[in-house]
Parts: sequence; structure tokens; C-alpha cells
Amino acid sequence: MFTGIVEEMGVVEQVQRGQHSAVLTIRAVKVLEGTRIGDSIAVNGICLTVTGLADGRFSADVMHETLNRSSLAKLKHGVHVNLERAMPADGRFGGHIVAGHVDGVGKILNIRSDDTAVWYTIAAEPPVLRYIVEKGSVTIDGISLTVAEVSADRFAVSIIPHTQEQTVLKERTKGDLVNLETDIIGKYVEKLLYPAVPSQHTSRITKEFLAENGF
Repeated sequence: MFTGIVEEMGVVEQVQRGQHSAVLTIRAVKVLEGTRIGDSIAVNGICLTVTGLADGRFSADVMHETLNRSSLAKLKHGVHVNLERAMPADGRFGGHIVAGHVDGVGKILNIRSDDTAVWYTIAAEPPVLRYIVEKGSVTIDGISLTVAEVSADRFAVSIIPHTQEQTVLKERTKGDLVNLETDIIGKYVEKLLYPAVPSQHTSRITKEFLAENGF
């Protein structure tokens, strides 16, 4: 589990592409402290398993499914990535519950300054937007952020300059793709309420149900 608090920006040193997979080699410092092969590191919000360690770098395999559902397929030599180690049991919970399992990608529609804040407006598909709520949490490229606005086909976040400067958001421009992970709690609640077909359901909470249960 992660919290969406980026520890550092790493640099992609090598991308070895297979037919349907890839191996990333990333140069880093802080996230390598105490890290062993088999540990988890979130790379732009995607939980990857460390498969190799060398001086100042680590390697991780990226599966076909991950390449299809994220922006990792577009990584190339020299670009920066957000990095976060899995949260230790005695660590500080600074963001929100982040699984590192990306729901999809969004597209940056606009970036604007508002006094000390920076607004990012991001387009997303309906299956992702259904779990994004105003004042709720969303993970963008591994960064835990608070949703400021939501509409039918997009949402917006307002961030402080420190967040922009310390993450890859400072390098993002209009039209760029970003990895999105919605709040996992909402997905579990929906699954428990509508276990059969979560995307096509009617409420089971009726007047008769309430009456039968003492309401």
C-alpha cells in the first residue's frame, strides 16, 4: 500500500521493450534506502516489483496489462518519474490509501495559475469519473490530490507550488497523459452493495426494505 506522497523523482535510464512487456531501469537515491529485491515501488502511481538492484538504480518488469492501462508505455530514456516506496507499518499516513493499481489514463486539458495555486483540468473516461467526487481523493501519476471540481467529462485539482515543483507535474503540459487511480474505498463499497453487475444496477434500498428492517 502507498499513500500518494512522492518521495523523489527518479530518472528513466533504460527501457527494454519486449513484444508485450518491458523492463524499466530507473536511477534513484532515496527510494533505494533499505530496498531489497521483491519490494514494491510506485512508479508514476503504478506498483512495480523491484527485480534488480545496482549502484544507484533499480529494475522492474512491466506487464502487458500495465502497459495497456497506463502511460508507462510512453516512457523513454531521460524522463523523470514519481517514486514512492510501499508504506511501512510504522510510517506516517500523509495522503490517502493508494493501491498502485491504475484505473486508467487521463488527458491534461488545461493548466492555469491562480495566485499561489496551480489548477490542472483533466479529461477522463466515464468508468473512471464515476468514482471521482468533489473534495474526495484522487491519485495523479502517484500523487495524492484533492478533487476541486468535477463535471461530466473532466475534473480539476488545485495544487500548491511545492507539489508541482517536487513532482513530475512541473514537466507536464497540455495534452499529456497521466495515470489515474480513484479512491479504492468507493470501489469496494459499490462492489459490496452491487456484487453481481456493478456497472448496471438498480438500488436494493426500497421503502419495503426499510420498513422490514425497522426504519
